[in-house]
Amino acid sequence: MPEETWKTAAELGLVSCHSCDRLNRASASRCVRCNSRLHVRKHDSVQRTLALVVTAMVLYIPANALPIMYTSTLGNAKPSTILSGVISLWEHGSLFIAAIIFIASVFVPLAKMLMLIYICWAIATRQQSGKLDKSNLYIVTETIGRWSMIDVFVVAVLAILIQLSGLITVEPGPAVVAFAGVVVMTMFAAMALDPRLIWDETPIQTH
Repeated sequence: MPEETWKTAAELGLVSCHSCDRLNRASASRCVRCNSRLHVRKHDSVQRTLALVVTAMVLYIPANALPIMYTSTLGNAKPSTILSGVISLWEHGSLFIAAIIFIASVFVPLAKMLMLIYICWAIATRQQSGKLDKSNLYIVTETIGRWSMIDVFVVAVLAILIQLSGLITVEPGPAVVAFAGVVVMTMFAAMALDPRLIWDETPIQTH
């Protein structure tokens, strides 16, 4: 069936529950299954999503510019950023690990922010083509975002495990906080966006 002939639940007088996904009548105020409050569309969804994405983009700069960890050998501390760590792993032959950290810590957060901005732009400008592709793109952004936290996990594990009688120590750097903020903000941004807006040809009254 062509996208042009598809109808949204709202156009059929129905609304899905955000908690359990059950379809309810649009006139209902609460879900008949889980009693959660119903919203035909999330209020100011695009505006809140963009605000969170902008916050994530601001945090993305110190997350990559500041040291994410300090490696201390015999009292000599050496700071490492995400990119310098990737380069170091690459130079030492750990190509697979370097690629994973680069994709999860550099590429994925940036790609997710750009994809959310694109979806918000498509909703705001009422783009009618490729709605299914945009909906699938949203599913991808919501699914992969949580895996960007891998760098924080790596630093945490190293800080606990690499403590060799005071000869080698690993301590987290200020970029850890900024990077965690990027991941959390992009996750909240994806949660704030109402993907049903992708399918609306005209604005629908929220309640």
